[in-house]
Amino acid sequence: MNKDEKSDTITRLILPVGRSRWAIMAGYLGLLSFIPGVGIIAIAAGVLAVRDIKRNPEKHGMGRAITGIVLGVLLSLFWVIMLLND
Repeated sequence: MNKDEKSDTITRLILPVGRSRWAIMAGYLGLLSFIPGVGIIAIAAGVLAVRDIKRNPEKHGMGRAITGIVLGVLLSLFWVIMLLND
């Protein structure tokens, strides 16, 4: 890996350069899924991000997309269980 490639990798880790906007949104919504209802939106944004990244291979952000989906599912299940136990 040369210096330019290493610099690009570090830049992509810090800044949302070259990432799918859906992936960025899914990541943040996944983190906000502790708010009831936001998890479902995070799941939808994550699925749209995965589709966007597969259609446009030059885009990055698959990790954020998967994070949004996983956190959305887990925290949505948490809220469903909390509502059913009430």
